[in-house]
Amino acid sequence: MTVNRMGIRGIDHVGITVPNLDEAIEFFIQIFGAKVLVRHPPYTPNPEINVKNFARHPETAVNGIALIEIAGSLLELLEYDAPDKREEFPRTSDSGGHHVAFYVEDMDEALDQLRNAGVEILGDPLPFAGDESGPRARFVYTRAPWGLFIELVTYPEGKTYQHR
Repeated sequence: MTVNRMGIRGIDHVGITVPNLDEAIEFFIQIFGAKVLVRHPPYTPNPEINVKNFARHPETAVNGIALIEIAGSLLELLEYDAPDKREEFPRTSDSGGHHVAFYVEDMDEALDQLRNAGVEILGDPLPFAGDESGPRARFVYTRAPWGLFIELVTYPEGKTYQHR
């Protein structure tokens, strides 16, 4: 395992704010086979801590937090209630926009399963470009019911930059 100057060994988890924690947990369980590792109950942090430590409105309440595992990766799902909460999910092109990418062995089978589950698939799989290209290397974006972009990727024979 590579350790950098700060001692970083890798990504521990990715946190995602969701509009409804129960629905998001169920989505990840049903669609991706997630396992819930930890579930925190609702609480209201100290207003000063909300502002100073988390850069959020002082009256923000945490409706719940769940740590889930999908194929060895950890996602932290968070639901908040705040007076200044924005409901519009950022687009991938917006500052702060984001997506989560999962590697799949069989892109076509994964897409069939997502379609059957009613998950929105954005277009057809595309080949990777440039140094990320490779034989049968493809990706496609999908969207969770609340707007989270989820990318599926596959590159069974590797990518160009991996063969250098």
